[in-house]
Amino acid sequence: MNASDRTPADLLRSALAADPARPLVTFYDDATGERVELSVATFANWVAKTANLLQGELSAGPGDRLALLLPAHWQSAVWLLACSSVGVTAEIGGDPADADVVVAGPDTLEAGLACSGERIALSLAPLGRRFPAAPAGYADYAVEVPSQGDRFAPFAPVDPEAPALVVGGTERSGTQLVEQARTDAAALGLAPGSRLLSGLGYEDWAGLSAGLYAPLAAGGSVVLCRNLAELAPESLEKRVESERVTHTAL
Repeated sequence: MNASDRTPADLLRSALAADPARPLVTFYDDATGERVELSVATFANWVAKTANLLQGELSAGPGDRLALLLPAHWQSAVWLLACSSVGVTAEIGGDPADADVVVAGPDTLEAGLACSGERIALSLAPLGRRFPAAPAGYADYAVEVPSQGDRFAPFAPVDPEAPALVVGGTERSGTQLVEQARTDAAALGLAPGSRLLSGLGYEDWAGLSAGLYAPLAAGGSVVLCRNLAELAPESLEKRVESERVTHTAL
């Protein structure tokens, strides 16, 4: 990847320039049987649309804080990169009462109502389906995002030294995040083309790094598995083989 990349959004732009067609995130939910594969180009398109929603419709910008109340999921990864694109600080499991924007899933809707700012709800249903009706107090992501633009440009430059992510009580700037992701990728032995299967959650740095940032920093890809405990060991072995997995984080 480009050595000058200083934010996760920079890493994504470099990946897009290098090989837009290669897989970047392959997501499994072993409770529902869902499988979604997103190429770099497709993932980047979701990020652009979400960043436009965040910046335009939700009026968020540098200095704002977003409480991300979502599990490990491909749409969570999209939101993390969208926040980086706009310059918004993403707080994993952050207190909605202290956030300017909250993004919640089906299990965290009630908690998210403590946010006095903008609220977005995700159904996390297969194929990115919308809710039958938007939850009270929320806009439905699946309704709002399709009409957003496919290209994104921030209204204000994103400062790589500004807070980008808060998880487990630790705040990292964009530069610190990228540096740590590169360190983790090296420790895991990741290289361009590596394919890391992660069954870890997004509630701590280890899960975020394995499930998104380290593979992105290395020029690799991630097979992100939710509810992996429901998969039989022999089925996991078959997945490792069929997905051409080179590394695992379980």
